[in-house]
Amino acid sequence: MASLINKMTSNLPSYDIPTSGLLDKPFHLQVKFNKNFVNNEWVDSKSGKTFETVDPRDGKVITSVPESQVEDVDAAVKAARAAFTNPSWRGIGPHARARLMMKLADLIERDIDECSALESLDNGKPFGICKVIDIPHIISCYRYFAGWAQAKINGQTIEMDGPYVCRTVHEPVGVVGAVIPWNYPTMMMAWKCGPALAAGNTIIVKTSEKTPLSALKIASLAKEAGFPPGVLNVISGHGMPAGNAIASHMDIDKVAFTGSTAVGRKIMEAAAKSNLKKVSLELGGKSPSIVFPDVDMDEAVEGTHMALYFNAGQTCCAGTRTFVHESIYDEFVKRATERARQLKLTSQHDAPMSQGPQIDKIQYDKILGFVEAGKKEGAKLLVGGKGTGQGYYIEPTVFADVQDDHVIGTEEIFGPVMAIMKWSTMEEVIERANRTAYGLAASIFTKDLTVANWVVSQLKAGTVWVNCHNILQPQAPFGGFKQSGIGRDLGQYALTEYTQVKTITTKASEGVPEIPGLKVPAGVKSTREQAELKQGERA
Repeated sequence: MASLINKMTSNLPSYDIPTSGLLDKPFHLQVKFNKNFVNNEWVDSKSGKTFETVDPRDGKVITSVPESQVEDVDAAVKAARAAFTNPSWRGIGPHARARLMMKLADLIERDIDECSALESLDNGKPFGICKVIDIPHIISCYRYFAGWAQAKINGQTIEMDGPYVCRTVHEPVGVVGAVIPWNYPTMMMAWKCGPALAAGNTIIVKTSEKTPLSALKIASLAKEAGFPPGVLNVISGHGMPAGNAIASHMDIDKVAFTGSTAVGRKIMEAAAKSNLKKVSLELGGKSPSIVFPDVDMDEAVEGTHMALYFNAGQTCCAGTRTFVHESIYDEFVKRATERARQLKLTSQHDAPMSQGPQIDKIQYDKILGFVEAGKKEGAKLLVGGKGTGQGYYIEPTVFADVQDDHVIGTEEIFGPVMAIMKWSTMEEVIERANRTAYGLAASIFTKDLTVANWVVSQLKAGTVWVNCHNILQPQAPFGGFKQSGIGRDLGQYALTEYTQVKTITTKASEGVPEIPGLKVPAGVKSTREQAELKQGERA
């Protein structure tokens, strides 16, 4: 195995990745995997086509990866279907599946520095965020779902009239196609693979064309852990044709997607027009953060700051509309602006929680376009709003006096742009917070838990945080209301997306069986007597 990897990586690049002070020196990263992973083999696209993946820090090419076409999806599906019916996977039992998943988590933990450096290189986020937050989360995610795989995915026994016994079992859906985004590549992979593998499915993961590398590293560790060929397959490619081929494939039983609402609609349409496959979608958001007048100002400023600027604003549940009560509005705006000024862009000397670049020039230009729209519509730009001129970095940006109908107040920016909005009454702010096509998340900042509990009940969002934001753990389900999606990732609820319920009703024996040496209880007919009685009735 080692000689094969050495042969594969001899022409691949290496980098010294800044480690945000978490390691004594930059991590020397050797890029090892840049091919599709199908049936436990590293393969090129059948057409030989490739595309480049780029370092968002400087726009330079890292390496090239396969540009998968429909025939590459077909090959991955064929491998996954064969694995699903193979006793080496389907027949190994729940505890063996759990051990494989635990082993995968252990290997990711062993290689946490390499995984973090690779994620940092391809995505642009600081190494510190990858090592402190992202990679530990995916380790916990695989371990959490491994726990469910240990014979805990159970059905029910149902009481019925008559001589019948009824029970349900939860069976794997079959072959899963997962299309994952670029903002949290390994995390979103774990969110799909964790419950899918725990339930006994096989899976094909299509990475984002912007961040294909870290998922291939995880695939290599799955092979090392001992997963049978075809159970986990990873291919790179664009939404068209590779993503569409997954959504419309007649031999894929379920598709899981995280990304924009516009693409989610296309995924759902393709699934419906093909084999009506099961669909789960985690889509966009325009999440409100509501600040009440009784807050500790420092805590509220820091909480809303992290709600928006974490991961350079490239988070679907980011608190992109900051509603602040009029009685503390001016002071909050002043402090939020100063806090944004303190946020440093990534360099070799910055702290782990510094801000990285946007993912690529498309996203960079889009965000700066929103900034210009905010200025034109009359919102007050207080800090930032510019690119740095090198790489795809955008200064932390704060707008005050944003109105509900402003573009930056209605559309998902997906960047480091805080939109602060003033409110007066509780009824008003709840109505305004809900005045959006999205419903992914929300947060409330107040010392009064009675108020918080009532507001929670009124907000139309899949996740509501109180005095915090962006707190995600494997056991807590995550997903959206309205146009923010269908179904749930994480937690026990995620397992329902990757299983189907089978009802089994069995006719039971009537009467008591006759056993030599034992008398049938008085007043009770034996099975022989019951049969004779029925035979006499028919005669």
